[in-house]
Amino acid sequence: MPEIMNDASWQVPHAEEIELFDKKCDYCVVIPVINEGERIRSQLRAMKPLAEQVDILIADGGSTDGSLVPEFLRSVGVRTLLVKKDKGKLSAQLRIAYAYALRQGYKGVITVDGNNKDGVEAIPDFIRHLDKGYGLVQGSRYVKGGQAINTPVVRDLAIRLLHAPIISLAARHRYTDTTNGFRGYSREYLLDPRVQPFRDVFNLYELLAYMSVKAPRLGYPTIEIPVTRRYPDSGEVPTKISHFRGNLLLLRTLFHLFTGAYEPSRIQEGPKL
Repeated sequence: MPEIMNDASWQVPHAEEIELFDKKCDYCVVIPVINEGERIRSQLRAMKPLAEQVDILIADGGSTDGSLVPEFLRSVGVRTLLVKKDKGKLSAQLRIAYAYALRQGYKGVITVDGNNKDGVEAIPDFIRHLDKGYGLVQGSRYVKGGQAINTPVVRDLAIRLLHAPIISLAARHRYTDTTNGFRGYSREYLLDPRVQPFRDVFNLYELLAYMSVKAPRLGYPTIEIPVTRRYPDSGEVPTKISHFRGNLLLLRTLFHLFTGAYEPSRIQEGPKL
């Protein structure tokens, strides 16, 4: 399908763009973050050697902890800081970053969480698979070669017994790690008019599930590749959403996926919350 860059119709939250370097790579990695403190700083230090292979974009939800000052970001090779100045949570941050990436001409976008749980050494493998023509490259801790380290039991069971089976059924494609935000999308997939991710209906945590379902259903080559996801040995689990509220939002999102509430043809109506 030919590329259609109809960005005038995109619904993208307002954001401040702070560009620290010029574009130099074909692909970018988007890191959504808010108040991750030393976790995001440690992650960015680990990613600095990758800045020659992939441009690093930060999608900040409005951090107030001082962890993302431009001087530090420049020192670790971050290309652009995007600061949301509008309503919404993760999906809003991702819409801001994906829109920026497409307008900048990137061939594809990789997303990884900003809480230092993911093995960022897998990023070149995402690039290789996007270069091979995959529309969606999903990281999985559960496929051969992946590692699930200290995953909380409740979360592990929810992924294996609830989220992955339901998303797989909706997508007509088998997934094993559908809550994992470590993934890559091709430019063609993001711009496909049958997808239209730049809509206000994607405001909380819905966008990742929607994109997982649409890619295989539209015929885009989709693959899971091994990644490492490591939770702390002890102490607080890095997350921005409680188990109860998270499961409630998850069930609501899955219901809307099955009823077609996120389909582009319903852009004016949207799901009933």
